[in-house]
Amino acid sequence: MSDEYTPVLLSLPGSLTPTLVVEVLPHGVTFHRVVVQVNGKTHDIVIGPEDPKDHSGVKYTNSIIGRYANRVPTDTHFVEKNGIRSTFRPLANENPDVSLHGGPNGFDSSIWKKLGSLENATLFTKAEIQSIIAKAAKDFSAAIFVLTSPDGDQGYPGALYLETLVVLLPPVKMKPSASSQHELGSIVIVYRAKLVDVPEGRKQVTPINLAQHWGFNLDASLEEGGEETLKVLNHDLTVKASHIAELRSNRLPTGQYIPVAEADNSSGAHIHDKKRIGDLFPGVGYDDYYLLSPRLNLPLSSPHRIPISEFSDSVNLVKDILSVRNDPVLTLSSDKSGLAVEFDSNQAGLMLYTHNCTDTKGYRKKIHGGTGLQGDGYVPQSAVFFEFHEPLLAFLYRTSTSTDTLLTSEEIYNNYVRADIVSRPSETRE
Repeated sequence: MSDEYTPVLLSLPGSLTPTLVVEVLPHGVTFHRVVVQVNGKTHDIVIGPEDPKDHSGVKYTNSIIGRYANRVPTDTHFVEKNGIRSTFRPLANENPDVSLHGGPNGFDSSIWKKLGSLENATLFTKAEIQSIIAKAAKDFSAAIFVLTSPDGDQGYPGALYLETLVVLLPPVKMKPSASSQHELGSIVIVYRAKLVDVPEGRKQVTPINLAQHWGFNLDASLEEGGEETLKVLNHDLTVKASHIAELRSNRLPTGQYIPVAEADNSSGAHIHDKKRIGDLFPGVGYDDYYLLSPRLNLPLSSPHRIPISEFSDSVNLVKDILSVRNDPVLTLSSDKSGLAVEFDSNQAGLMLYTHNCTDTKGYRKKIHGGTGLQGDGYVPQSAVFFEFHEPLLAFLYRTSTSTDTLLTSEEIYNNYVRADIVSRPSETRE
């Protein structure tokens, strides 16, 4: 197996059967497995192929997407930030008018390199590396993957150097009021990026909007239930969102946002407040961008950009990202498995997709009842994908709650997402 498909194993220390283990591939920083142990049962809560190398033929399944997430028109775009200007035309891949998730050869199919030592990182400071080591048992529970995207890559301007940190955190005790619940562990991803090889005396700007395109099914590892457990329609979902993006027929945004209560002809389909995903299910399914409700006075508020002039060895944003907890902006849960995943991010919104266009002749993991062979794939609605990123085409359509998704050569990009995995015994579920 080539190095790009050789899993990097990260696990929580201190047990022969850790409560949380992940396998991450250098190919696209792809989460091949997210395995949790609870009550003697093993669950893999992300979908995908059995064999890591089969990710070569499976797009956007638990991988990073970029340089720009979601859909961008293949026009010539003129962007400016702080007086720095750039022109670009992204390469088409979904159709002649649309570039999807970074283009034909986006970051999802790029070969990232795992750093041999966390200390070799350049976009995380010495203080941050020490915080990572202290929290994550060094290389057993943390890894940094790096990539250089050359100038003109998929039509985007400027050479971009990226470092993606993946950290597993041990469980913390739940509040006394929920003491019968218990955490299994947390996954934190921090994305950093910087324009490099900038000609002397010049400044550059490039669009950037990164996300993890990961698909969850909390019931798929259950032996009983048949096709019902292969779908997420019985999962409960809470999304603390105020609006969804209005989309054109080709799925490009109009730049307008619709209050969730008024969306889909005021059907209530987009009000996710412990709502069963299958209730009020719209058409063929969800494929929508949700703008999160404003959040004030957060315990953790991590900036989207770090001025390079202030990026010294003592800077430590990671310490708070790993230690301070906000209330989740999204919770996915299942009564059947008793599992829940709670998410937080410094991004302004997220894309929600219910795996509507799946290849039933593709691949399905053995732990999910598949053979692992081509021809035995997942059914539609077999997962719910969450992609936390800034609003769609924010460099064209700016909102009051987001950045413009432009990065200059004077800044470092900073984006995080956190997933806390919880076991909820039946007596604690509502």
